[in-house]
Amino acid sequence: MSAAEQIIELPETPEAEIRRLVELQKKAHIAEGPMTLERRIDLIDRCIAILVENKDAIVDALNADFGNRSPEGSLATDVGGTLPALKYAKKNVRKWMKASKRHSMFPLGLLGASTRVEYQPLGCVGNVVPWNFPFNLCFGPMGSIFAAGNRTIIKPSEYTPHCALLTKELCEKYFDQEDVAVVLGGPETGASFSKMPFDHLLFTGATAIASHVMRAAAENLVPVTLELGGKSPVIVSYSADMKKTAARVMTGKTLNAGQICLAPDYVMVPEGKVDSFVSEASSSIETMFPTLKDNEDYTSIVNQRHYDRLQSYLDDARAKGAQIVELNPADEDFSQQEHHKIPPTIIVEPTDDMKVMQEEIFGPILPVKSYKAVDEAIGYVNDHDRPLGLYYFGDDRAEENKVVNSTTSGGVSVNDVITHIMQDDAPFGGVGPSGMGSYHGREGFVNFSHAKTIFRQTPFEFAAGMLRPPYGDKIRKVLDGMIKK
Repeated sequence: MSAAEQIIELPETPEAEIRRLVELQKKAHIAEGPMTLERRIDLIDRCIAILVENKDAIVDALNADFGNRSPEGSLATDVGGTLPALKYAKKNVRKWMKASKRHSMFPLGLLGASTRVEYQPLGCVGNVVPWNFPFNLCFGPMGSIFAAGNRTIIKPSEYTPHCALLTKELCEKYFDQEDVAVVLGGPETGASFSKMPFDHLLFTGATAIASHVMRAAAENLVPVTLELGGKSPVIVSYSADMKKTAARVMTGKTLNAGQICLAPDYVMVPEGKVDSFVSEASSSIETMFPTLKDNEDYTSIVNQRHYDRLQSYLDDARAKGAQIVELNPADEDFSQQEHHKIPPTIIVEPTDDMKVMQEEIFGPILPVKSYKAVDEAIGYVNDHDRPLGLYYFGDDRAEENKVVNSTTSGGVSVNDVITHIMQDDAPFGGVGPSGMGSYHGREGFVNFSHAKTIFRQTPFEFAAGMLRPPYGDKIRKVLDGMIKK
């Protein structure tokens, strides 16, 4: 067990307290009315200040919870990687808030009628935050939530208790409870949280849990945004530079020790290229991590449960005859260790009956399969659940377009992995089992807003009252003109 598991057990927040906070924020929302531009920017600025002014404490909390979490990795993902989305929302919120002029139906538009869409704050948004990036996935969505003029209540993961406690401490220091509140606890609190009458609920986590969250939210008809995961594939083309490809894939696979919803889950390489990929992957690991066991750059698995889960995948694959290649440059012994570290491990030509090909891996294990033609790789992807990310490596634009257009995924990175999430002007979200809804950019603002249509009728009574009885030849002529191909 990690120090966090041994020492810290978060108290469950009573359901009545969660309900009180929801009611508090809803009342504050109604009392304030539409949040001003200045207020929205101020709330975003407070998020930015939390991350910049407390970066060392954030790094320390992450390290305490993981046992070993790369300091630079934490700064890159949970601090530096969070700020751009917040700053982008701050820069663009004025533009997003403007009403959108729309076309009015003929002939009313010609006679002075007008139609516009205004984006109205929803009110109170719940945010269930996972353990893998507890600060990024807490404060990052606030760019969209606050830009849209909402308040938020956060439920951090009990798997990272130091991070949860720090999140609560910082939010209470930088925000009023009417704007931001944090509730602590485990599964019991999570169940209570999911059934609250929020105006919107954001959940980031496992697909299996998402179904329970969605079911609970449905009791109050709460709209949900689900950011899930799945088995994000990598398709490597015959035209790909194998050295560059392997280095980029392994960079993504070892970031946070693969504990990323967008981490490459399996790789498909052309027939005859498997050995080349494995060799180049091994070289890239040797360059990045000459040692692993005591290397602070290489992150631990978050807890014993997930460590055992990953080991069970390896045991299962080994028992079913898989070739397993451990990328362990210094040939270190991982049987006895202070922290839950697993060396990057490749499973060559896994079969579909192996657990590692059936479940999202969420760790530094990478199956590598071969294919004869790209249509085979596309078919394999399409035979499985739609993933959160899909990655294509190659210089064949026609083939690239075929892969992109013939598959369905939350997003795509070409000649890289994961990095499409960093594009702040583009929506991020899943599809089907990998999620619903999105945030980032204008789409995030819209996602956490109510798009309200406002129609202003023409002052001309003959037009406004054209459907008013008694009917006669005039209305029949109008209807005849409308009802045609």
